[in-house]
Amino acid sequence: MDNQFNPDKQHTIKSDISIFGTGLHTGAKVNMTLKPANPGFGFQFKRIDLPGQPVVKADCDYVSDTSRGTTLEHNGAKVSTVEHILAALVGLGVDNVLIEVDGPEIPIMDGSSRPFIELIEKVGVTEQEAAKIWYSIDQNINFYDEAKRVEMVAMPSMDYKITTLIDFNSPVLGTQHAGLKRMSDFKNEIAACRTFCFLHELEMLLDNNLIKGGDINNAIVVVDKPLTEAEADRLAKVFGKEKIEVIGEGYLNNLELRFPNEPARHKLLDVVGDLALIGYPIKARIIANRPGHSTNVAFAKKIKEYIKKNKHIKDVPVYDPNQEPVYNLLQIEKTLPHRYPFLLIDKVIEMSDKHIIGVKNVTFNEQFFQGHFPGNPVMPGVLQVEALAQTGGILCINAMPPGQYDTYFLKIDNCKFRQQVVPGDTLLLKMELSAPIRRGICEMKGTVYVGNKVATEADLVAQLVKREA
Repeated sequence: MDNQFNPDKQHTIKSDISIFGTGLHTGAKVNMTLKPANPGFGFQFKRIDLPGQPVVKADCDYVSDTSRGTTLEHNGAKVSTVEHILAALVGLGVDNVLIEVDGPEIPIMDGSSRPFIELIEKVGVTEQEAAKIWYSIDQNINFYDEAKRVEMVAMPSMDYKITTLIDFNSPVLGTQHAGLKRMSDFKNEIAACRTFCFLHELEMLLDNNLIKGGDINNAIVVVDKPLTEAEADRLAKVFGKEKIEVIGEGYLNNLELRFPNEPARHKLLDVVGDLALIGYPIKARIIANRPGHSTNVAFAKKIKEYIKKNKHIKDVPVYDPNQEPVYNLLQIEKTLPHRYPFLLIDKVIEMSDKHIIGVKNVTFNEQFFQGHFPGNPVMPGVLQVEALAQTGGILCINAMPPGQYDTYFLKIDNCKFRQQVVPGDTLLLKMELSAPIRRGICEMKGTVYVGNKVATEADLVAQLVKREA
């Protein structure tokens, strides 16, 4: 990532780009094409070889298998070994890409993310208009798998940083750790690190006909037991080599490591790829002890659940009473056809072409409290929805040609009242356009906040009608 790269904006690739290779486990010859995508699209895989060309989103909820890599399955589409391409995209700060494949598996290439990094850099990365919304965590999220002896934790942090530790009781590998302090280092520090397996795993995979696309050049094979002549001959035959041997360090065919701790760095690469399946960009410090695909995905689900539960906090409007309002009460009265006691918005503190935030101060002097639960004053939910509608009305009227307009409800959907509103509360009324205004029809999502809590939310549809002069 260059110095001009803005991590707070969304990015895609500049143009289509393709690569051809073999799937490690299926042996399928696969063409993969990356295509630019609009903001908010995320990462989606399209199986162009299947009827209807089904699409599966890169999301931990669609993971169907993690036995030898991460497999996504949805809408009749199945795509295996997605982690290395996802890691490359995240490593280069790309947010939105359509990944088309004409087979069931992403090509393995050399077992690392480097070929994909080089591919993307051929066309380059381009900034998009949309802001990138980072999700921070404000408490530790722990994950522990006793059976696999895997421990993972996400801690609050200003950046996205990852540490991995591995210990397979292997005299060849020993105990290793790897760290990534900033994602901009991914390309040089992590991307080139290849997948690895142990000789005993390799033999099991071969016995089960599982690595049809395996090649001695796309994985590090750790030799954790003496290699017999018969085994060496069998492996030479499988991989089409004249000779297979191990001298010294304990890696098949005396493979030279790209880093002394390449296996630990590859585990970090896998963590980056698998945690892309959270579906939200996160800022956290991740520490992963003995991670694997199944635990990475389970951890991703746990983080995603946390974000979904706390997502509204990210969107909570901030109210500063010292700030000059965008619309004061007099300007609101000139815009809306409402007057006391039915004007339910005091001022507007924020407005763009797509959203607006209004303020309503609730006092015990409100006229409706006299007859609504005397002795237990609670603001009626329907009036909160009306306050939202009035706020949204200002945004929509502002977007229309000059004139006087009345706003009529057409529909209220998904309305939820989550907590009571009582005298003394300050309501922050947030309305966001769900679709462009067409023929005076406005579709909006509304949320009422009291402090950082959601009191009420609803999807509203209204129609603007111009008054006859």
